[in-house]
Parts: sequence; C-alpha cells; structure tokens
Amino acid sequence: MIISILVLEGPYNHEASDSAYNFIQAALAKGHTIRGIFFYDDGVYNATKLMDPPQDDRHISKRWSELGATGIDMVVCIAAAKRRGITNEVLAPNIRISGLGQLASMIHESDRIVTFGD
Repeated sequence: MIISILVLEGPYNHEASDSAYNFIQAALAKGHTIRGIFFYDDGVYNATKLMDPPQDDRHISKRWSELGATGIDMVVCIAAAKRRGITNEVLAPNIRISGLGQLASMIHESDRIVTFGD
C-alpha cells in the first residue's frame, strides 16, 4: 500500500509528530511505501534545524531529516512556512519547501492519506 502522511501539529507540544513518526516506522516495517510527508499549519515547525533538545530527549527534526535521507519526500507548505518565518535556511536537511500542489500529488499517487493533528 502507498501511504502519504499529513502532519498538522508542531513538535513537543502535541503527540501528532511522535505518532506520525511511529506510524511511519510501523508501516515501513510491514512493507508499505510512504509516498511523502507533508507538514502543514504548525506542523511546519517539525522541519526546522533550530531545535536543540536535551541529550536525553528525542530530536524530532533529526528523525524527520533521517527519514528524508531514505528517499521519502519531505515537504513543508510554503504558505504555512512563510506565516511562521520558516525559510530554506532554517530547514533541516532532506526537507524542502513547496506548495499545496505537492500535497495534491501525494494524495493522488497514494492509496491512503493519514493525518496527524487537529
């Protein structure tokens, strides 16, 4: 099955990011394909390299960046990013900015879209 993921909430203040990451790991372990991950609304905060969590805490943007390094398309909504002051310079590696057309493509090319967040 081909799955796309939509993340709507920021890291550390909501379980959406952790739940999405854990869902993706489980789906990949079962042999499913992740077409892409689209960060929208406050979800765009997941993609910044500005995070500096304590050593004993999970590093959420590093996790997303590592998933992107495997070839999964990691996209931040340009409109949501601009509203929050997020630019290419602050994005974690392997994550890019694009428009809602990318989300539409992901949905069209997937069997399922799974949304995490309100």
